[in-house]
Amino acid sequence: MDVRAGVNSVKSPEETVVLVADDKPENLLLMRKYLEPEGYRLVEAKDGDEALLMVAQEEPDIVILDVMMPGRDGFEVCQKLKSWDQTKHIPVLLVTAMQDPWAKIKGSEVGANEFLTKPVDDTELLTRVRSLLNTKFYREELLKRNALLERILNRYLSAEVINQILATPDALHLGGERKQVTVLFADLRGFTNFAEGAEPEVVMETLNSIFNDLTKVVFEHRGTLDKFMGDCLMAFFGAPVSGPEDARNAVLTAVEMRQAFTELLTCWKDPRLRTLGLGIGINTGEAIVGNVGSERIMDYTVIGDAVNLASRLEKLAKRDQILLGESTYTLLESDIVARKLPDVQLKGRIAPVNAYELVRVFSRSGG
Repeated sequence: MDVRAGVNSVKSPEETVVLVADDKPENLLLMRKYLEPEGYRLVEAKDGDEALLMVAQEEPDIVILDVMMPGRDGFEVCQKLKSWDQTKHIPVLLVTAMQDPWAKIKGSEVGANEFLTKPVDDTELLTRVRSLLNTKFYREELLKRNALLERILNRYLSAEVINQILATPDALHLGGERKQVTVLFADLRGFTNFAEGAEPEVVMETLNSIFNDLTKVVFEHRGTLDKFMGDCLMAFFGAPVSGPEDARNAVLTAVEMRQAFTELLTCWKDPRLRTLGLGIGINTGEAIVGNVGSERIMDYTVIGDAVNLASRLEKLAKRDQILLGESTYTLLESDIVARKLPDVQLKGRIAPVNAYELVRVFSRSGG
């Protein structure tokens, strides 16, 4: 198997920079003879200090250092490169004429990746260089893929959910646990009528613009975005990370969502968009939090009567109203002013429920 084939799949030899540092011109000439036919771009330094200057100007893909050089020797240069975050992953190959086993021990202590003894065999040199480059390039490719995966996950999940998945991958199974959560539903009022007379592209662009701003508010208050359902957004607070401020964070999210939506309305030129409104329902209670779906595709969500009640309150809310269930109101009674609605009969419930229209949230003294 050609080792270089693996490298080429990530980075071509012509794009690969090899820094060689040696104070002997004949040794530099020998390195050129061995490495240039492989297509690598060689840069040369005559001592350790010049090598560090070159690394500072253009980070090479691999560094080949002669150990015995004037000024900083190969050990010192290698130790510096391995101590810096920006260069610690650059592979370093030390080359020396010393036969003493101490030299290899010292090389390992300063972080060298490989060690060759002079006279250098060309086959051994190329094999080591290719292997080190392969390892470096595959690591870089893995980092790129992981970064891409993280960007993709961040588009669908909050950072806290992602961190929990990474910290406890065994939790990726169907099922969940009972937790107290505060659930928020936010739905656009008048959007169906708007969508009937608008081009599909305009509908999609408008929804994305609205959800982009509303989702930011959810994340800013440590909420977990559950899902988008047409022109409705669902979020919850208290999972996967819970705290004493979950209900308050949900209510603050609702207030800032309403404000953000109002600001959006003033920016839109289309008069049809100015007829839109936002209705929000919030409720607190115990629910099952976890993964629902199939073994292949799962949805991290909350299920329970507390969720259903939040949804019913959202449907009851008029344009720009924030309605709270009694449990949420009770938790925050000392911090909010809310107007109690007449006994509310909600769909699917036999007995009427207590619901409150949020008027204002107050800051705590000293907080």
